[in-house]
Amino acid sequence: MAGDAVVVNADASQVYADLAILSARPSEEEMAGIPHRLFGHVDGAEAHNAARWSDEARGVISHAHDAGKVPVLVGGTGLYLRTLLYGIAPVPPIDPEVREAVRALPVADAHAALVRDDPAAAARLNPADSTRVARALEVVRSTGRPLADWQQAREGGIADAITLTPLVLLPPREWLRDRCDRRLVQMFDGGAIEEVAALLARGLDPDLPVMRAIGVPQIAAWLRGEIGRDDALEQAQAATRQYAKRQFTWFRHQPPTDWPRHTESLNIDSIKQIAIKLHDTLLTG
Repeated sequence: MAGDAVVVNADASQVYADLAILSARPSEEEMAGIPHRLFGHVDGAEAHNAARWSDEARGVISHAHDAGKVPVLVGGTGLYLRTLLYGIAPVPPIDPEVREAVRALPVADAHAALVRDDPAAAARLNPADSTRVARALEVVRSTGRPLADWQQAREGGIADAITLTPLVLLPPREWLRDRCDRRLVQMFDGGAIEEVAALLARGLDPDLPVMRAIGVPQIAAWLRGEIGRDDALEQAQAATRQYAKRQFTWFRHQPPTDWPRHTESLNIDSIKQIAIKLHDTLLTG
């Protein structure tokens, strides 16, 4: 199996070279013998996004197919996978002045403006979701068209051009929460603090994705003396659990209903079942 597969990262944080530990990127030992692509290939000073990743993934997948190998996409960033498979809305570049004005608004004011400019989006979005509210508002103000209109004209997806064998992992929530908590302890003890210290030493823009990755703001606050180490750990654990909950909900409901969901505990038996499914895919794909 190893000789026939190429593992392709689909996790938004694992693309960054600066986040080997806090993104739980596979270690060199774990990757040994199997080609891994799009892991740690982006400098933290760059703002990587779904559109760029999709372009990169298409190239990696095409190269793997040309070499007679099966690309195995792994990761939990649903937006990345959806963009790759079904395309991206061709929204024109946002007017910088519009973006600056929108991003300067408190989220309550931005949502109130969205109620006027794009009521359908305002009704659909959580009023406290500053990122999505701002995005919807800046699109309609800059282009004159609601974001939903642009999204109906998606382009660049590869879903119709490939044979896809999906598998969604939905382990028991208690197991997942406990694993998240234990993993953060291991990260704090295993180099995450030094990883964040190195990022802070670079003086990067705090709005960059790498600086907002889970664990980075919490450890940074501790290193600046604003909170204690235990507080930083607890806050990072809480943020991880919240993110895992959102991921769990997204992958339960967003992918097509015919995508199989694996809901058993990730014990040795279930891992063997997953391995068998992947092996069968390589043999038949």
